[in-house]
Amino acid sequence: MPQAATTVAERTRDSAGSAGSTGSDFAPLLRAVKGQGLLERRTGWYAAGIAANLIALGAVLTGMVLLGNTWWTLLLALPLAIFWSRTAFVGHDAGHAQISGDRRASRAIGLVHANLLLGMNEAWWNDKHVRHHANPNHVDKDPDVGVGALVWTQKQAAQREGFARWLTRNQARLFFPMLLLEGIALKISGFQYLRQQPARERALSALLLVAHLGLYATLLLTVMSPGKAVVFALVHHALFGLHLGMAFAPNHKGMEMPDPDGDRWGHLQRQVLTSRNVRGAFLTDWFLGGLNYQIEHHLFPSMPRPHLRLAQPLVKAHCEELGMPYAETGLIESYRQALDHMHEVGAPLR
Repeated sequence: MPQAATTVAERTRDSAGSAGSTGSDFAPLLRAVKGQGLLERRTGWYAAGIAANLIALGAVLTGMVLLGNTWWTLLLALPLAIFWSRTAFVGHDAGHAQISGDRRASRAIGLVHANLLLGMNEAWWNDKHVRHHANPNHVDKDPDVGVGALVWTQKQAAQREGFARWLTRNQARLFFPMLLLEGIALKISGFQYLRQQPARERALSALLLVAHLGLYATLLLTVMSPGKAVVFALVHHALFGLHLGMAFAPNHKGMEMPDPDGDRWGHLQRQVLTSRNVRGAFLTDWFLGGLNYQIEHHLFPSMPRPHLRLAQPLVKAHCEELGMPYAETGLIESYRQALDHMHEVGAPLR
């Protein structure tokens, strides 16, 4: 199977499995989680959730058609962005093999939800996310903390020049405004990644990505005038990028970053110390797509989303027993910590 089509769960299973087989600190926790059946899949739960999300998307699209060529239609960009984020969460879970243990079924779900419905290349995301899960917050191995529009260490910041240097000086205050561009950036990155895919896989991915663009443009231009269609698309993608960014930002920014030249961390240490949980009830779980249980998700990437909350007491107690820090905070505080880290990184340039 090509690397790009391999699920996140398959690529991270070796690290978890080897940790358990060597009698590490992770092994007792793994046995406890398995003993409670928390790694068993919840196919019915996901089927109901996917159906509900598709119905919601259909309702929003119907509302757009009924409202027609009016600026009031712009109000529907917000619910469409929200349910697009729900769609992205399904694609995320499919990539982790949380929905099905069958590789082809997982990829089919990912292709439909990412490529066709969102215009985001699931192979690109899978490859990037696999490397992130294997070495979270590792500056040499995690693409999420590599040098890009933003930087995550003062060493990276020191190498910036010109406009990039100004951007780094102000990256904390610019972070949320920049998320407004993320929805479009995801599409661009997906198309760029096509060149790295095997020919057969590339053809299918490209077909679905182009189909998405065609269907999206047809919908907007059929419902409203070209000017209104452009404004709707920009607002919709801005809100979509902001929502996704708000779901992913609290997870690792400002947490421990392994020293590339230091001791090699075990699976438990590597995943727990680099991740942050966000407290909350049902609404938080829903808004963040279960990613607020980031520690549990990183320890058990194939664990179904509804089981993450159930696994949390086991993980927390295990960390307390070992004397290992377990980071958990409120949503607003998580953003503050992430922004503080970005501000500190840019401090030497100010």
